[in-house]
Order: sequence, then structure tokens, then C-alpha cells
Amino acid sequence: MNPVIGLDISKEESHGQAFLDRGKPYKKTFHFAHTQEGLEKLLQAIRDVEVVSGKRPTLILEATGHYQSPVVQFLEEHHFLFIVINPLISNRLRKSNLRKVKTDAADAYLLGELYYREEFEPFKKRGVQLLNLRYLTRQYEAFSKMCVQTKLQFQAVLDQVFPAYKGVFGAMYSSVSLRFLYEFPTSYSVIQTDSTMLKSKISLLLSSKRGRSEDWMNERVQRLLDAAKQNPFQQTMYASHFINLKILITLILQYQEHLAELDQNIDALAKEIEEYDLIQSIPGIGHKIAATILSEIGEIDRFDHPKKLVAFAGIDPSVFASGKFTATRNRITKRGSRQLRYALVMAVQCGLIRSRNTRIKEFYDHKRAEGKPHKVALVACANKLVHWLYAILKSKKSFRPD
Repeated sequence: MNPVIGLDISKEESHGQAFLDRGKPYKKTFHFAHTQEGLEKLLQAIRDVEVVSGKRPTLILEATGHYQSPVVQFLEEHHFLFIVINPLISNRLRKSNLRKVKTDAADAYLLGELYYREEFEPFKKRGVQLLNLRYLTRQYEAFSKMCVQTKLQFQAVLDQVFPAYKGVFGAMYSSVSLRFLYEFPTSYSVIQTDSTMLKSKISLLLSSKRGRSEDWMNERVQRLLDAAKQNPFQQTMYASHFINLKILITLILQYQEHLAELDQNIDALAKEIEEYDLIQSIPGIGHKIAATILSEIGEIDRFDHPKKLVAFAGIDPSVFASGKFTATRNRITKRGSRQLRYALVMAVQCGLIRSRNTRIKEFYDHKRAEGKPHKVALVACANKLVHWLYAILKSKKSFRPD
């Protein structure tokens, strides 16, 4: 016998269907909650199948993001063999059926049948470090996007309150710039304050970070006074602008603090992984990109060929042919890890800046000389980069630029 249990994972509960062998379902579909009591029910169902079949069953489930976490952790703790598949695979089988049925019980049954039709590799544990690193890098990306959106809203309000303020401190979103604007949001408040007091306030805001020269602070005060005099909005009639401005400044400062803390944690966790420094031997890959690439790839042993890693990144070209027609313009599939795909393109772009990565620059120029558009050449470079990464992670040797 070759027993298997198909698990359809949902948000708070899941359904399962056991099979003793191909075409031999065992009992009816069962369901269990993602609680301690519910997981004990799953354990009892697994043991029942083991007693009847004489073999410990394999479990098969779809990748469902964080919803699967309690079930996967439970299976790992009890050392069960399980398979996590891409939902695209099960969806393909679902569409091949003549009847259109989409229920949790039907999905659990379908996963069990799929096990006997395809050859899958058991889930290989990536390790706590890699999983933690992946969660942190994805959280960093999410916070970065929220911070960018908040900055855009802040800019829109600032344009209606104090547009000439932009060049006062150089770095608009530095801590001293945002905190000063929080206390002096209008030209009127700046003009009514003595220059000595303005200088003292700037110095006070800088004290927690680092000191600046007298000339630097005098220049900033003069810039501030000039900007206040040039500002067309000496006083605004909309008090709501000041409320929004202060809220947005507070949010940006909080995002910057959280991002800095995440950055430190990502770097500290990644340094414990041997491949972290090896990946950074490729010019253009810094610590943030290296951490993202490493966490998204996981264990390189999951891929027995670099082309499979290319497909996992979703940068392999799609293929369309029907009859005598064969498409000549094929887009990339984008069916893999979006985070890995973005990190690879960023690594290529960083390598192209000032020709940091000479091999990538030569390959990019070669593709452009062939008449390839910029984005097509970038994807081709990302494809080549994946092959380099695969070789580095397999051999545990640094990148050789020549």
C-alpha cells in the first residue's frame, strides 16, 4: 500500500481526505480546526491510516502562505513526511475535470489523487534561520512600500503649506528636517522666531545624533529664513493641513525607526549563514539584496538544475505554439517568487551602475547590440545571474569576476 492524506488548508480550519492506495479512499472527508484540539484530531486520523495500511502516510497540501504555518509546524514536530505543492499544479488538474466543483472537501480529495499522478519531492526543511530571514526581508519590503506611500502623501500636503522648505536641510526626510518641520510647519512661525532661537533648536535636534559645525547651522538658518520669505503660503486657511502634516511626519519617523531595526536584525541573522558572504562576492549585490535572495531560494538542494531555479524566480520565457503558429514574442512567466525576481533585477541594475559588475555590463551591452530592448536585456542578465548564484551556492565558492 502507498497511503496518502490530502489536506486542503484554509484560514482557521482544514479538510483532509485519506487514501490507502491509488483509487482507494479511506473513510469520508474529515475537517479539523487549527487549534491544539483540532491538530490532535488530525494526528488521530493519521494514526488510523497508519494502522490500517501498515505504513505511515505521506501528507500533501498546497502552499497557502501563513495559513499553513500551524499545520506544517505540527507535522514537522511529529516528523511526518509531507509535500507542499504550488497551487498552479492542483488548479491545472481541477480544470481538467468536466464537472466544475470547488469545495474544501473536493480539494482535499483532488490533492490525494494528484499524489498518485505526479512525482513530487518531499518538503525539505529550510531551517529556522532561513525562514526567519525570509519573514524579516518580506516585512522590510512591506514597511518600505508603506513608507513610500506616506512620503507621497506628506509631499502633497507640504506643497500646500511650505513648498520652499524642500531644500533647507538637503535631505528632506532626515530626522532633523522632519522634527524641525513638526515644530515649525509655517513660514510665519519661522519668521516670528529669532535666528538665535532657530539655531538653538536645530542644535538641540542634532544632539541625539551627531554634532555639526557652526557654519553648517548658520547656513541652514539662513536657508530657512530665505525659504520662509519666498513661501507663497505665509498662513494657510486650512487647519487640517497642519494636522495631516504632523501625523504624516510622525508616521514617517516611526517607519524609519522600524526599518532601521529590521535592517540590523536582517544583517545579524544573515551573517550566521555561510552563503551570505559568498553571494555578496558578486559585484552589485549588497547585504539587503543578498539576504532577500538567500531567504527566497532557501536550500539550494531543492533545485537539481539552474533552469529550475530560473523558473522558481519566474524569469523563464513563456512558450506558446498551436498548429503552425509559434509565438515569437514571449513574456516571462512571473510564476515564481516575486521577491526573488525583484531582488535579481535590482542586483543587475546595481551591477550596471558605473560598470561595477564588468561581466554583467558586457553581457548587457551584447544584448543591446543585438537589438534587444532595455527590459529584455535586464531579464537576460538576471537569468545569467541566477546561473552564477546556483554555481556559488552549490560549490560554496566565491564569485570570480574574470
